[in-house]
Amino acid sequence: MTRKLISTGSPFEKAAGYSRAVVDGDFCFVSGTTGYDYTTMILPADITAQTQNCFKTIEAALKEAGFAMADIVRAIYYITDASDADKVFAVTGAHLGEIRPAATLLVVSGLYKPEMKIEIEVTAKRRS
Repeated sequence: MTRKLISTGSPFEKAAGYSRAVVDGDFCFVSGTTGYDYTTMILPADITAQTQNCFKTIEAALKEAGFAMADIVRAIYYITDASDADKVFAVTGAHLGEIRPAATLLVVSGLYKPEMKIEIEVTAKRRS
């Protein structure tokens, strides 16, 4: 099976040399996704809105790749402030509560830009 690259059209993807997602066989690997609204390139200040935007971008990438949110088997969350965890869990629970992938949350000292509060990466496996 051929590898398929998925892009949001962000100029940073080409400059940094990565794809939003890569499909390889029955797997789709979605790159770390921050809270930008890629249609406007605006990053909201609020962690809840950033997390919602992460899932909007992830869902669009999965759909373009021929996958669904229900195909997610692994999720990794990177946040910059541990006190934001409950706000993040409210959003992740709304999106993945029934799917319940294996997941890890890490509190990191920072992301690429200081205004970025969350980054999410997921792996999906096509269901038979």
